Formats: sequence, C-alpha cells, structure tokens
Amino acid sequence: MRVGEENTAPGPRGHELSATGVTVAYERVDVVHNASLTLRPGEVTVLVGPNGSGKSTLLRTLARLQRPRSADIVIDSATDGLALTPRQFSRHVALLTQGRPTPGGLTVRDVVEFGRYPYRSRWGTSDPGGRAAVDRALAVTGVAELAHRGAEHLSGGQLQRVWLACCLAQETGVVLLDEPTTYLDLRYQVELLDLVRDLADVHGIAVGAVLHDLDQAAAVADRIVLLHEGRVVADGLPGEVLTARRLTGAYGIRIEVDTDPLTGRLRTRAIGRHHSRTERLSTTP
Repeated sequence: MRVGEENTAPGPRGHELSATGVTVAYERVDVVHNASLTLRPGEVTVLVGPNGSGKSTLLRTLARLQRPRSADIVIDSATDGLALTPRQFSRHVALLTQGRPTPGGLTVRDVVEFGRYPYRSRWGTSDPGGRAAVDRALAVTGVAELAHRGAEHLSGGQLQRVWLACCLAQETGVVLLDEPTTYLDLRYQVELLDLVRDLADVHGIAVGAVLHDLDQAAAVADRIVLLHEGRVVADGLPGEVLTARRLTGAYGIRIEVDTDPLTGRLRTRAIGRHHSRTERLSTTP
C-alpha cells in the first residue's frame, strides 16, 4: 500500500492561500519585492531560484513567521490571514521549517502531538479530536509503527517524516515545506517527495515548497514559481518556467533543459568549465 493511502478517514479540506504585493525588508533593505502567488487545494507549488533570491523568506512570510513591509494574505478568497490570531491562523496553515532539532526524551507520538497546540485549551487539557488526528498523521506519513520509539533513535529520513506528521496533526488545509529534502539521502528524498504528492493528490491539501534541486521540482510540482533577486520572474507549469533561457538568466550559469527519454520528465543540467571533460569521460570505452 502506498504511503498516504492508509487511514484516509476524512481530515481537513484543502484551503486556497493567496498572497499579493508581498514586500519584505531586512534592516530597511527590501529582499522580496511585490511578490504574488497562489497555493491551490490539491496542487503542489514549488518555489525555486538561486541562493538569496527570497524563496524561504517568501515562504516564511506566507506562514506569518516573517513580518512583511506590505502584503495581502487571503485564505479561500474571504479570510484575511493577517487579521487572524496566531492560534486561528495555525488551524489553516502549517510550516515545516529547515533544521528542526532532534527531540530528546520524547516518543514519536509525543512529537506529533505538538501539532495539536492550536486546538488545545489554555492548559492543554481539552482536545476531543486530537487522538484521531495524531493517529491519522502517523499513518499518512508511514511512521505509525514507530509511535512509541524514542525520537532520538530515528534516522534523519524517519525524523523528517515525524516532523511532517506533526504538521499534518494540525489539520490544516495548507502545508508549507522549506527545503524538506535537505540532508536526506537519495532514498528518503524520493520517499518524502512521493509523500508530498500524496498530500495533494490523495488528501487535497495545498502544498507550497522550497526546493533547490530543479529536477526534483520538475518531478513533483504542478506549478513552479521562479524567483530572482527577490522578484517572481515566472509562475506557471514546469515546462513553461523551467526553460534554458529563464534558468540561465536567474542562476547566472548556462543551464540546459531536455526531456528524460525514460520518464518523460524535464531534466536540467548546469554547464561548468569542465563540462567537455565530463562528456569525454562518459564516452570512453
């Protein structure tokens, strides 16, 4: 059974999250300039761009962890996201940040239960739907069998799934992921990206993610947003955004784009000074 097909009892419905006119400054210097994007239920939107292009800053602003100089953030075309209290907003949007620590002295289930904080009473005692939500999050992310294991004994890939389960336990319709595959080996990168697709395809969640790997972005995304120097320079289908001209301009290095003959997916290749040597070696008998 595919991860994401287990325990598919009704969870949260997906929300649309729209942001327009987002400008963010650090020490009075704008690092995101008048950016706009929309995350839709059942779709994966991936933000790409070189280091310093504003990807993570824009994502953190959508999650209200970064205060914008100006922005309109709207949920389902009706709710002003900036007017909600933090607890109210956390029932709509969850964020998996980079570099979450390894919790010591806690079981996997304890960690996932942290995601229920928006629903608990002031003293953390009343949460009628909490157990079912945690069980569902454990099952969807494929870590239910680890529920009673100490979190400090997990591999990096397992722990990343646990932190994602914590986000899902919030029962939000929008999930934001900031470089979720960083530090994971190849197997766990592939499994996590499969899970990201399941969140959209099986559970109808609106997913927004920052990824560095352009091939991974092409494989998992319904839409891609390309940023350069804090500005959105392209927003559309992968084939519309991931072109050699656009990527070469944004990254400042020659990038070729073609189609993998086996998978039919877009494939990118950055061309460095030693590219010709690499080609000679690959064709040596």
